[in-house]
This record gives sequence, structure tokens and C-alpha cells, in this order.
Amino acid sequence: MTYFYRPSEGHRLPHDPFNAIVAPRPIGWIATVDAHGARNLAPYSFFNALNYRPPLIGFSSNGWKDTVANCEATGEFTWNLVSRAQAEQMNSSSTTAEVDEFDAAGIVAAPSIEVGPPRVAASPVSFECRVTQIIDLRTSAGGSSGSWFTVGEVVGVHLEESVLVDGVFDTVAADPVLRGGGPTAYFGIDRELRFDMRRPD
Repeated sequence: MTYFYRPSEGHRLPHDPFNAIVAPRPIGWIATVDAHGARNLAPYSFFNALNYRPPLIGFSSNGWKDTVANCEATGEFTWNLVSRAQAEQMNSSSTTAEVDEFDAAGIVAAPSIEVGPPRVAASPVSFECRVTQIIDLRTSAGGSSGSWFTVGEVVGVHLEESVLVDGVFDTVAADPVLRGGGPTAYFGIDRELRFDMRRPD
């Protein structure tokens, strides 16, 4: 037996399973500034890496929020890896109130080198990005979904030395927080769960 539903008709379950199935997902903790320099910091769970060369990352916003508006206005943003130590601050920064989330959540900012928006100082990894596309995501019928996908080219990378082992990025050392299913689930990465495979030639 399988459970089947058409999303257009509703899932009829206690919680929408879609984003729980595509999991765990990395978190896009995106910092921007508006045209007047006011700061914004917000987490997005619809986020991922998209391309090697040039390195491209992207995040999707349900609605035209401040982050997207700032990306359009300035053409820049930073992505900051959320480690377990920053999980609670990341969660606090998801507020919809019109505040400076850095100040409101007690997050120390660090200056970027290539772009205007700041970085999260305590994040073990930050990407400085320039916007390449802001895409109005469409339905199969051609209408707007009401969500916007922002793509940025990574033009600067900040790495704490503690996450490099013999020059190789150590995923576990960064202790990333990953979004899981349901309204509250998050996950970490355990070194004991690692296994290695090489692609066939």
C-alpha cells in the first residue's frame, strides 16, 4: 500500500510532507542590506548549491520579502553556514518584525570584502555573493507561484581554519544544522555515519 495525494487537493495529513521528504536540507542564512544600508538577516530552508564554475547558490522565498527586495536593490548578499552553536540565534532571526536581526538576536556582524552586506562573525563559513538572477517561480499552468528564487555567484569565501583538515573541508567540523521534517525538526551530522565511495571512471 502507498499513500497517494494530489498536492492541488491537499495532503490530508497532520503536516505537509513535501519539505520533510526532501530532507535534511541545508539552511540559507542570508544577510542583506537595503538601499539605505539597513541590515537584514533571515534563514531559508529552500536553499542549495547549484553550480561549480562559477560557484552559484540559490534560495527560494515564499513571497517578496525584505531579503529578496534587498537583493534586487543592491545585487548582493552573504550566505552564512549555521553551526549548532548558532542554531538558536538563527531561529531568532526568522522573525517577520521590522528589526535589525543582527541586533535583535545578539549576532555579531563582520565586514565583507567584495560585497556590502555583512557576514555572521561566528559562522565557520561565509560566502559573499553577487546576484545573477531573481526568478518568479511558475506553476505548471504558467502562473506565478508567489515565490521567488534568488541565485548568486560566490565571489568571496571565508573559512575558519578549524574546518580545514590537511586543506580539505571537514563537513563534521563545521557542525552544520540541517532542516528536517515537521514544524520543529533539525538535524546534525555524526562522523560515525560517514561512508566513502568513488565515482566510476
